[in-house]
Amino acid sequence: MIYKEDEITAVAKSLIQNAKSKTLCFYGDMGAGKTTLIKALVQVLDGADTANSPTFGIVNEYHKTDGSLLGYHFDFYRLNDENEALDLGFEDYLNEDVWVFIEWPEKIPSFLPEDAHKVRIEILDTKIRKIEF
Repeated sequence: MIYKEDEITAVAKSLIQNAKSKTLCFYGDMGAGKTTLIKALVQVLDGADTANSPTFGIVNEYHKTDGSLLGYHFDFYRLNDENEALDLGFEDYLNEDVWVFIEWPEKIPSFLPEDAHKVRIEILDTKIRKIEF
C-alpha cells in the first residue's frame, strides 16, 4: 500500500484490522515514518496519550482514555546487544494482553514472538511511503 502522511489514520485502521497479533514490529530506515504510524495507531486505539519516540528511555507506556493500559512502545535503536532488552524486562511486557509496538526489532531477533506481525515501511520520496504488513 502506498500512502501520504495525510492518509496515516486510514493506514493505521487497516493495520489494526489486519494484524494477526497485538505485537507489531516496525522495520524501516531512519525517517521512514515508524513513529508517525505508531502515533496514529495510539490515536485510533483510543489512546489518551500522544505517542512519541522512546529513543532515550527505550520504552513508553500508553493508556486509553478510560485509564486502562493500551500498550507499550519500544525503540531498540540504541541497543548495543540484544540481551539489553532482557535487562529492561522485555519478556514481561510481552506477557500482557496489550498492544506492543517495536521499532528496530532487528536489534532483538532472538526475543521476538513467533506470531509478531511485521510492518515494513519504505521511503518512496519525501512525502510518500510504501507499507507492507
